[in-house]
Amino acid sequence: MNHSPEAWGRPRNDVYGAYDHSYLQTTGPKAHTSSPAVTGTSVVGVKFNGGVVIATDNLASYGSLARFSDVKRLRTFGDKAMVGFGGDVSDMQYIDRLLDSMDIKENYSPHGNMLNAKNLHTYLAKVFYKRRSEFNPLWNHVLVAGFDAEGEPFLSSADLLGTTFSAPHLATGFGAHLAVPILRRKFPEGTPSNKSARKTPLMP
Repeated sequence: MNHSPEAWGRPRNDVYGAYDHSYLQTTGPKAHTSSPAVTGTSVVGVKFNGGVVIATDNLASYGSLARFSDVKRLRTFGDKAMVGFGGDVSDMQYIDRLLDSMDIKENYSPHGNMLNAKNLHTYLAKVFYKRRSEFNPLWNHVLVAGFDAEGEPFLSSADLLGTTFSAPHLATGFGAHLAVPILRRKFPEGTPSNKSARKTPLMP
C-alpha cells in the first residue's frame, strides 16, 4: 500500500492504472478577470470644515439584477480612516482582508497605530497600480476619507489603474457624473458644516 501523502484520496495505480494528469495541462495564456460580476454602486464624499462626510448604499448587483441588499461597502480602519468601495464585491473583500491584516500589524506595533487616511490611501493606490501592472487589476474605485497625520480632513480616490485624485467633492461610478456637479454647487469649497453636509438635500 502506498502511504505517501501525495497518494491520499487517489485510486491505486496497480488496480485502476496510472493517474492521468493531462487534463491539468493548458496551452492557452493565463487568464484573469476581464469584467466584474457582482458590483456595488456609487460612493459619495464631501469634505467640510473639520471633517468629511461619506455615504453609500448596501446594494450589490449581479449584472442588472439587484441581487444583494446587505453588503456593507463602508469600512472603518483605525480611528482616523474610512474606505468606501465601489465596483467588484469580491475584489472589495480581498482589499478588506489586506487592510485588516495591516490594521492588526499596526495595533501590535511598538510605535502605536499610525494608520491614518492619507497613508492608507497611499497604500491602496500602490496596491491598485501593482495589480494593474500585472494585468490583473482589482476592479474597484474607492474613496478614502478621514484625517491625515496633522489632523486635517482628508478625502481622495483611487481606481483600478492606480490613478489618484483629491477634491472637496468626490464620487465613484455614475455618481461622479451626476452627484459631483450638484455637490460643487451646493457646497462651495470650505463652506459646509457637518450639519449642512449631512442634511442638505441634493435635489432642488
